[in-house]
Amino acid sequence: MIFSELRFFAFFALAFGVHWALRSNDARKRWLLVCSYFFYGAWDWRFLGLIAGSTLLDYVVALRLPHSPQRRAWLMVSLVGNLGSLALFKYLDFFIESGVAFSRWLGFEASASTLGLILPVGISFYTFQTLSYTIDVYRRELAPVKRLDDFALFVSFFPQLVAGPIVRAVDFLPQLDSARLWRNVKVRACLTLFLVGFVKKACVSDNVVQLVDPYFADPALHSALGAWTATLFYAVQIYCDFSGYSDMAIAVAGLLGYELRVNFDFPYFAASIRDFWRRWHISLSSWLRDYLYIPLGGSRGSQWRARRNLMLTMLLGGLWHGAGWNFVIWGGLHGLALVVHRLWEDAGKRLPAALGMALTFWWVCLAWIFFRATTLESAWTSVRSFVAFESPGEQSWGLAPLATFAALAAAHALGATRAVGRWLEQRSLHAYATLYGAAFALAFAFSNGAVQPFIYFQF
Repeated sequence: MIFSELRFFAFFALAFGVHWALRSNDARKRWLLVCSYFFYGAWDWRFLGLIAGSTLLDYVVALRLPHSPQRRAWLMVSLVGNLGSLALFKYLDFFIESGVAFSRWLGFEASASTLGLILPVGISFYTFQTLSYTIDVYRRELAPVKRLDDFALFVSFFPQLVAGPIVRAVDFLPQLDSARLWRNVKVRACLTLFLVGFVKKACVSDNVVQLVDPYFADPALHSALGAWTATLFYAVQIYCDFSGYSDMAIAVAGLLGYELRVNFDFPYFAASIRDFWRRWHISLSSWLRDYLYIPLGGSRGSQWRARRNLMLTMLLGGLWHGAGWNFVIWGGLHGLALVVHRLWEDAGKRLPAALGMALTFWWVCLAWIFFRATTLESAWTSVRSFVAFESPGEQSWGLAPLATFAALAAAHALGATRAVGRWLEQRSLHAYATLYGAAFALAFAFSNGAVQPFIYFQF
């Protein structure tokens, strides 16, 4: 189910109504657990056993961690079980194909059959979520949860299940201890945030695909202007698609009484690459920092070790996004930029804010080419067009789309002020309901009739 399609509205109306009609906190949680498993099973019921198995594994491991003399062994059970499942479904075919290609490059005849396994939706997200729980318990930063149904709800909570934000147990589990109160729900803020997310997804992301997909299907047919247009609009598409999902997920959770952390904070206004990663996919960047970069040594030790740790973190972060060398290169480009930025800062140098913002956005767009490209060959074709303005093709959409891009940038800048949201908060209930209904009707009118899956569902 996609948040922007009508069947989700029907599903959520039922989940919402029954949730608040129930008086018992235990009954509410069990109801949300049933809804969450139904939501996930609506994609493919065969993978319900996988998420249930991951849940049971980490629930049992966490109960053993506090007092067992084999604490490290129990943690390894969780790491191997979760990462092994992720590797099997997401990376096995990639590693097989890469090994065969490398053998042929060395001059050896090699062939192998891949498994062609279906990638379970959301596996990267809930795997990181459950891993953070067992690691926190191992570090004695969190007590293991006693109730299996509470832990199962934490893992499968449907608003953020399939594309984040990646929720930490330390933030979510305490919210299960007491019944949510309707009077504490910020209804207007949640409804407004959902509308913003819907507009991003259905009105912007789903429509600009008409510019993006034809270009990346065959970049060689297009001019340098076409490359710039498609790349800029892919930056728009992936931001509006992913942040739109996060907005709607946070809003849906909020309407059920649960609070999820912000996942995006206007990242394209970042004045440096480090600032970008403080604003983009915050739940992932903070997870990589806390559970990968710092355990590797972080910035402790020599400068070489710190730079190595930073690069390794970003390379693995790129691989987390997808089983392909293009994602590794994408992560490497961000890692390289972070290393250069740190060297620049260590030298005591600073860029003017406007120049830093422009340079950061340009580099992020350059990296997006590898993220979106279907092959490395087509990625290099796009890079030559984007950087050196060299292109074998002539197709272009002209300058008109760039005016649309400027209008979207202006709307984004207005959104960053949060002035519209504050103004809506101050309206009377009748005025708010009227304006909200009109805005939603307008959004439906401008939405793409063909609902597009969220981009991050594939990760």
